[in-house]
Amino acid sequence: MRYLIRFSYDGSNFKGYQRQDGYRTVQEELEIAATKVNNLKEVKIVAVSRTDRGVHALDQVAHLDMDVSITPYKLKRALNSNISDEIHINSVKEVSDDYFSRYHVLSKEYHYYINMGEFNPIMRNYVYQHCYPLNVSKMRDAIQFFKGEHDFRAFVTENRVKDNCVRCIYDVSIEEKNNILDIKFVGNGFLRYQVRNMVGALIKVGTGKIEPFVVKEILDSKVRGKNGATAKPCGLYLVKTKLGDEE
Repeated sequence: MRYLIRFSYDGSNFKGYQRQDGYRTVQEELEIAATKVNNLKEVKIVAVSRTDRGVHALDQVAHLDMDVSITPYKLKRALNSNISDEIHINSVKEVSDDYFSRYHVLSKEYHYYINMGEFNPIMRNYVYQHCYPLNVSKMRDAIQFFKGEHDFRAFVTENRVKDNCVRCIYDVSIEEKNNILDIKFVGNGFLRYQVRNMVGALIKVGTGKIEPFVVKEILDSKVRGKNGATAKPCGLYLVKTKLGDEE
């Protein structure tokens, strides 16, 4: 029986989503829990996104196969009973045996949060503590260059080993409230470190190190060069995963 699960997690104490030998990861913890529920027969979790160390998720999506007969409601309860409270299964539904979650993704929405005010030790793992004013107007000008279909090679850390770095970003925005910036990207897919690298460039614009038009020059260059900067992982969230068969 195959199931589609939606789940959230606090990435602060994980090495990232994807299983890595010798490190604590979200995937490993989920697979251990699912294997227990599956009468100790190994279960593999196939997710649509692979978040990095320290990155959070509100709506991660994956599928898994179970040999035991169990309703979606009971599977949700069983999984949540066997994982730490840093992870929570939000929903479970039964899908066809040939359903592959990655093939159904229409868009992913990421948000990055920046604190421009006083340092907040409570939120240090959840909002990037920049703690200095940024030129938000110029950042809003710069972020528009990311919208549309582009080769994002200049904003992909592993660009030398990627044959295809073309992605489409449908929507972008920067909202400000109580000295917190909320930077949004919605696209058909994102490559490793892409969002954090784009935010890194926006922060350089906000601090006056580069002008907004330089972001377009970097993008068009397709080279990860001297203007490259990677924002810290703590402020990044996978907020929404939209699937083509779910409306």
